[in-house]
Amino acid sequence: MEIATLMDETLKRELSALYDAADRHYHDLGHIEAMLALANDYKALLHDPEAVEAAIWFHDAIYDGRAKDNEARSAALAETKLAGRADAQRIRRIAAMITATAGHELPSLGDQHAVRDAALFLDMDLAILGAAPDVFDAYEQAVRREYQWVDEPMWRAGRAAVLKGFLARPHIFHSEEFRRRFETQARQNMARSLRALGDNLSSDKS
Repeated sequence: MEIATLMDETLKRELSALYDAADRHYHDLGHIEAMLALANDYKALLHDPEAVEAAIWFHDAIYDGRAKDNEARSAALAETKLAGRADAQRIRRIAAMITATAGHELPSLGDQHAVRDAALFLDMDLAILGAAPDVFDAYEQAVRREYQWVDEPMWRAGRAAVLKGFLARPHIFHSEEFRRRFETQARQNMARSLRALGDNLSSDKS
């Protein structure tokens, strides 16, 4: 009974309204739907697929490009909205997955099944990095529109730092399944994006 009521249609509609905000160009309902599709693809690997579904729905519910606490606020919203729909430990796991999207490092959950779910959830969130080049480019353009208030030199520097941070990791994706499917293309996409940022910076100096 608890599983059936963790995410009902009323709650999904409420969250959908947040994702439909005009200032969202990538972190919108399309991103949620893409993650839900991946969750369905890998459902057999998930210990608690309904908790992962809830984490997907809530993880970007609060999204303000100027704020630094979106993940924490989204997790707090999940805790509030899911209260009474699941036991406290399950809600804490969902909140931990959401807050982990801030740095995309695995949370300390003390349970191998929960950690496995978190790994797959985080990988679903980053799967766009390993998309086909044209899809990745559209993603980058959409994120840039979400940060249109940032001037171009600052954007390039900040974006380059993010890309370099991911490329410096031994693995971008936590799970073997996502590494096999997305890792090579993700590294190619991000290296190409970095070269473009470098070309832009060089041309500005000339």
